[in-house]
Amino acid sequence: MKILVVDDDRRIVKTTCDILKLKGHEAIAAYSGEEGVEKVKSDPPDCVLMDIKMTGINGVEAMKQMREITPTLPIVLVSAYATDELMEAAKRAGAYAVLSKPLNFPVILSFLSLLGQEESILVVDDDPEFCKTLKDILTLRGFHVETETAADNVMTHLDRNYKLAIVLLDLKLGAVNGVDVLKEVRAKYPTKPVVLVTGYRKEMTDAIERADKIGAYTCLYKPLEMNALFQLIEDIRIRKLQNLLVSS
Repeated sequence: MKILVVDDDRRIVKTTCDILKLKGHEAIAAYSGEEGVEKVKSDPPDCVLMDIKMTGINGVEAMKQMREITPTLPIVLVSAYATDELMEAAKRAGAYAVLSKPLNFPVILSFLSLLGQEESILVVDDDPEFCKTLKDILTLRGFHVETETAADNVMTHLDRNYKLAIVLLDLKLGAVNGVDVLKEVRAKYPTKPVVLVTGYRKEMTDAIERADKIGAYTCLYKPLEMNALFQLIEDIRIRKLQNLLVSS
């Protein structure tokens, strides 16, 4: 991946870039917020690691300008010392995380590895045509998609492919209630995002409430609004990346 490292301490920039290069990434150096913004304009990176407190514009202001150029650019801010006000401003402005110096490089490298992974989605629906159509659409958007029409086989997919990031689960799977499948997934994979799907909004109200109590991520209604689905997938991905940084 192409990583932009922005800090007014040249030694930190060099060390960070050297480590990233050793791990196979392309590292680009910038020594001020202004220079970082110009780098994003001329050669957009896959991710930015940037100090908060710098001479000239600070990291929060630089991040705002970068986001105007590339709204979805993942930006991680770092600081040896920053006021609570500045830290809060960084989070409000959309930083994936605000990390302390010295950087925990194993965590950063794990974050970059996860950031570079292709999202993998399992679509569970007893309608083969719906599965095929949704798979075709998601595949065109760059996702890896598995489909399953039988409720009994859901856990086999999850056990076989630990990288499956999201489960799209229909609430009505023939004679099987999707809530029962959700319970089984939750028992073994408590943090796996499971998004419910149904074409029976009124009929499934009670089931949706029960699913919500046992940890369904949300519920979408057929016919699916694809832009809303794409945004939801992106939100889940960002939350997963943020959790990796914050929990570490």
